[in-house]
Amino acid sequence: MEQWQGSVPGELTVLLTRIQDGDTEAVSDLATLAFPELRRLAAVCLREKSPDHSWFPTDLVNELWVRLLRRHRIEYHNRAHFLGAAAHLMRALVIDRARMRGAGKRSAGGSTLTHVNPCLDFSEADAAELLALSQALDRLAVMSPRQARIVEMRYFAGFTVEETAHAMDLSPKTVKREWAAARAWLHSELRAVEQR
Repeated sequence: MEQWQGSVPGELTVLLTRIQDGDTEAVSDLATLAFPELRRLAAVCLREKSPDHSWFPTDLVNELWVRLLRRHRIEYHNRAHFLGAAAHLMRALVIDRARMRGAGKRSAGGSTLTHVNPCLDFSEADAAELLALSQALDRLAVMSPRQARIVEMRYFAGFTVEETAHAMDLSPKTVKREWAAARAWLHSELRAVEQR
């Protein structure tokens, strides 16, 4: 497993605790400490973008911080909780970007979670497919929140199986099993949307 860059695992949790205790200086420290990790996640997400893309890893991280700081309180229990929230926010940013591309049509296209890179500049069909995926993922979250979080971390944030297992305090075997089940369910859902 690739080592997390930028911080010792406990340091991030200590800063999150300080923030919950009202230490406003800890927010700045958190931004500094977490930046390399968040930038690496953003780079993974943006890796396959075309050369004419308009987003860079730092831009995506900055957008994440804007969303995080808009919250009245930053309440993350530990590193895994924080990284899971970052993955969720990456998904929200990607979906917002797809919506802004004017995707009014639905054409799920039988996605298998490998066709569309969510961080590419979207065609209308790709944006519609990504929106259909997001809606299916919302339905999955009602049935299996853990599977939905795994999909967010693996697909939207680009976590490896091992990184996902570490962040969620699960075994890699469990992540692989849940990832396979979630992909199969989502594939079935997207095919049903396509046939409507």
